[in-house]
Formats: sequence, structure tokens, C-alpha cells
Amino acid sequence: MKLVINPDYAALTDFIRNLPENFDHEGVTIYKARNEIKVMQAGNIQLNVKRYKVPHIINRFAYSYLREPKAVRAYQYAFRLLEKGIDTPVPVAYILFYEGGMLATSYFISLQMPGDTLYNAGREPLAGNEALFTALGDYTAQLHQAGVYHRDFSPGNILYQKEDGGYHFSLLDINRMEFGSVSLKKGCENFARLWGSDKAIDLTVHQYAKSMHYDADQCLAFAMKSRRKFWHQFQKRNPIPFQTE
Repeated sequence: MKLVINPDYAALTDFIRNLPENFDHEGVTIYKARNEIKVMQAGNIQLNVKRYKVPHIINRFAYSYLREPKAVRAYQYAFRLLEKGIDTPVPVAYILFYEGGMLATSYFISLQMPGDTLYNAGREPLAGNEALFTALGDYTAQLHQAGVYHRDFSPGNILYQKEDGGYHFSLLDINRMEFGSVSLKKGCENFARLWGSDKAIDLTVHQYAKSMHYDADQCLAFAMKSRRKFWHQFQKRNPIPFQTE
């Protein structure tokens, strides 16, 4: 087992060391599919604990010898985002288990963060949510201007809270990040996975283009082409979970 703990949370060492043993019968599951996420209580600190499923054999080899495992990237990227002034849950620790010299189960632990995901807003009519989608356009521009590109920029990975008449956003599930300059085309295509009507995405993209000083029509063309492609493929497996018009 490899255990790395944020020095600020060294007092939680014993609790974190015992997490793998206690994970199945403690805490509250808030997400379970390929991976599982639980909210767990350590004294007066609420933790978000993500257990990654054992990768398939090719990725087990890759994560053991060629690139950092997802839990390590999530931990390291969180510090990079926070240093840039981009909010994300504070990283607490990660745990890696190896079998036969290759990665097996792994865990990423962070502070639990309040807020709502964009799922519900994406299902609702645009009327009444214009300010939220406009703010999301500005927020995405801030990310790209800071050299931050989330490759899974989807509603479950964006938290928001309404405050002082505006909105505050935070990023989740950050192991799939890229750092560096973001091109016009790539930036505009980043909206493809968001939930919401075409009108909502149109509003978001126009605000993004305004903040980035891009041609709005050109940006919208890139965004909608990428969006149609993504949801066309999605619809082959599942119904689209929101109204597109």
C-alpha cells in the first residue's frame, strides 16, 4: 500500500489508513457505477472518498509503469488548480494498492464541498436560469485563460453556489485535466457534454466568446457541431436526459 497525506491533515492519518478496511460498511454512498464515491465523517471533518475500480490489465500496466494513476493525478491537480485560484475540493490524501507489481484498487480523499451540480439546471427551462448559464460562460473563459482544460466538462463535474447575486463554481473529477494554452476551436468545443437546451448552450457560448474576445458565430459553430456529435453518439445507448429545444 502507498499512502500520501496532505500535511495539513496529518491528524487524520489513522482514519485514512483504515479507510480501505472500513469503506464498504461506513459512510454514505453518493455515486456508484464503475467507481464509488462516499461521504465519510472523520471527527468534525466531512470527507469525500472516491474508490476507483481495478483497471483492466492494459491500464494496470500503464498506471504502474508509464503514467500516474487517476488518484495521484486528482491529488496533484487539485493543488495546481488551487494555486491558480480555481476552486476544487481540498485534497487530503490518496491510497494505492498493488497486486503482482501492478496497480489494483486506489482511493482519492478530499474535503466534501457544498453546492449543486448542473444536472438539475440542465433539465429545467432556460427562463429563470439565464444568469447561471451566462455566469458559466464567463467561468469557462476564466478556466481557459488560466490554461486549464477539463476534458470531461460535464454537469456532474461542475458545482455551483449562488452568492452575492452571482455564482461561484468549482471543478470536480479532475484527474482528466490538461494544462496549457487552449485554442479557439478546442475551447468552444468544451461545451459539448453540458446538459441544457440549445438556447441555454447558445447563451453560454456567446458569453464565453465575449469574454474570450472571439467571434461568437464561429465559436457557436464549433460548439454546436461538437455537441451534436456527442449527443448523437450518446443517444444510440441512452435517451438524452434533458430537452434540447
